Amino acid sequence: MTVDQQAAFRALADPSRRMILMHLSDREMTIGEVAGQFDMTRAAVKKHLTILEEGNLISVHALGRKRINRLHPAGLKPVSDWLNYFSQFWDDRLGRLQGAIAKSERQADE
Repeated sequence: MTVDQQAAFRALADPSRRMILMHLSDREMTIGEVAGQFDMTRAAVKKHLTILEEGNLISVHALGRKRINRLHPAGLKPVSDWLNYFSQFWDDRLGRLQGAIAKSERQADE
């Protein structure tokens, strides 16, 4: 597993961070706006946002004194790549299951 994948999975491991990503998928938000969506302190939200940024799942830019947080969808690619690697095993198993069902149906028709 690459460093990028590890950081992204670490960021995605917490349900609060996953919810933050859902909110940021709708629009960019300041720390205060994100904090307003949760029952946690601003400091806790800031910590979650930092981990999401380290995981390359969000980008942050300054607008005056505000820090604007934005979803970075390309940061999900390492996670998607890792999951897609394992999808081949499911495809193989589902293919074998389909073959077994078809064989069973042919035998029942005989």
